Amino acid sequence: MIMNLSAIYHRPESEYAYLYTASEMRVRVRTALDDIAKIVIVSGDPYETLNGVWQKEPDVEMTRGLATETHQYWEAKLYAPHNRLNYGFNITGLDGEVLFYGDQGFEPLIDEASDTKDALMGSNVYFKMPYFQEIDRFKAPEWVKKTIWYQIFPERFANGDSSNDNEGTLPWNPDDHPTREAFYGGDLRGVIDHLDHLVDLGINGIYFNPIFEAPTNHKYDTRNYLEIDPHFGTKADFKELVDKAHARGIKIMLDAVFNHIGDESPEWLDVLENGKQSKYADWFHIHSWPITTTPKSEYDDDSNYETFAFTRHMPKLNTANPEVQDYLLEISTYWIREFGIDAWRIDVANEVDHHFWKRFYKTVTAIEPDFYILGEIWTSAQPWLNGDEFNGVMNYAFTGSIIDYFAKRKISADKLISNLNVQLMLNRDQTNQMMYNLLDSHDAPRVLSLANGDKDIVKQMYAFMFLQQGTPDIYYGSEYAMTGDNDPDNRKPMEWRPDKQDQDMYAFMKALIQLRKDQLAVLVDGDLAWRVEGDIVSFTRSLLGTRLTATFNASVATYEMSIDKGQVIFANHLSDGILEPKGFVVILESETV
Repeated sequence: MIMNLSAIYHRPESEYAYLYTASEMRVRVRTALDDIAKIVIVSGDPYETLNGVWQKEPDVEMTRGLATETHQYWEAKLYAPHNRLNYGFNITGLDGEVLFYGDQGFEPLIDEASDTKDALMGSNVYFKMPYFQEIDRFKAPEWVKKTIWYQIFPERFANGDSSNDNEGTLPWNPDDHPTREAFYGGDLRGVIDHLDHLVDLGINGIYFNPIFEAPTNHKYDTRNYLEIDPHFGTKADFKELVDKAHARGIKIMLDAVFNHIGDESPEWLDVLENGKQSKYADWFHIHSWPITTTPKSEYDDDSNYETFAFTRHMPKLNTANPEVQDYLLEISTYWIREFGIDAWRIDVANEVDHHFWKRFYKTVTAIEPDFYILGEIWTSAQPWLNGDEFNGVMNYAFTGSIIDYFAKRKISADKLISNLNVQLMLNRDQTNQMMYNLLDSHDAPRVLSLANGDKDIVKQMYAFMFLQQGTPDIYYGSEYAMTGDNDPDNRKPMEWRPDKQDQDMYAFMKALIQLRKDQLAVLVDGDLAWRVEGDIVSFTRSLLGTRLTATFNASVATYEMSIDKGQVIFANHLSDGILEPKGFVVILESETV
């Protein structure tokens, strides 16, 4: 069988070759599936010679790693005594043929012991890591790995101060199906009042949808970035919230809406009043004068300026303008300096230029090196995840595969694993640890509604998600099995009536959170391997003598398991070794068990 050379791929200074720590370089090679017998890395310092012959390091055989429907990935770790490496790959096909793969493509196998030109230190056939530059290494805030996030849509979480309610605020009723314009009075005081609820659940990070002054209930049409919306409370309230959250070990992440601004903002109103003479005229993308704002419909208008989507109330900011950049960077740093927030979630992150995000990264991390920057990007996000823009993105591609398999039954188990492996191989390992894993949000139907009300399927999905790399999220109310279809139905008032709360789901979520905390090291850093038998999906994570195995039964039949070693540490619908449909089990094997 001849090797498929066109499928073999490696790229230096990328997710295929990167520093994981200051001294450890991780290397990947992609090949066609079931095509290669062995890959050995040849490496050494480019300047280390003896009598003109390159002195290489001991060869390193690569490990067969994750696979997709079409490709196999191979992995290895390299170290360099002098922080620089030439390296290449001796690749053995299933037929025994061996080729060298390097920077210039494929070559006959090199005899590194010879003194031929191709073996010399200066040879251009090798890939190179010219120097282990610590400043260029993707830095991952360690605290994020330990964080269980809880997303709060502030207007719908809790009304703690009725004196700041909007005119026409509705009674708090979780059974309502909200309209887009409805107000229920949720505010910061309501969050402060329920911090102990989050502590009891096990939450140690809150992601807030926008809290800045804006006319709508969602606040994505910002009027003033430097003020708390008065219907949410005051800066003193927010400072109290942050301080009390931090005292409980809870981090705070705010929503940064920098792609666009609201049409009631002073800057936009000045443009409407003064036209091209406005000092803010170049802050926006305006095609012609005068500005027209006559709508055709709510999401389709004939405005002659760029907007978010076709929403005329949200004119798009020109972030290539240095004045706009300075304005947004002052906002970004203000809430860190004055209130001590720990993270920004970036709205519509992929519609803002990379140049600005690089400035943004340098600016906020200069104040707080361990600051977490999370981008809202729904697709593959490699260009933003090279260590100089974002730490992670909202992992909607990951979300979609889990929902499509467990809830919608649209894809096979093999396709699920392939999809997840594709996503993992797009990024560095430390990047995967920073991804924000979620099942639902203010922008998507609630997970219980997606599962057609089947709570056992929801438990499968949450357990599956919590056992992956990445930092997991719970959308407010999911701990009580709240339902909701697409926006705005997914933004119902939080269920605080004790007799209406699903205490079984709450107990499940609390136990799952504790499981993740207890097994954090193996879940974050453990080697991953998958196994699929029809609709029985299993995976293991292994690290330093600890092996965690999780098995999920998504079939319609029972599955008999042999649990002759290890300890069952979490399960649903498992009895006497029989795993029922919609059930799962987590088994721990450890030297300490």
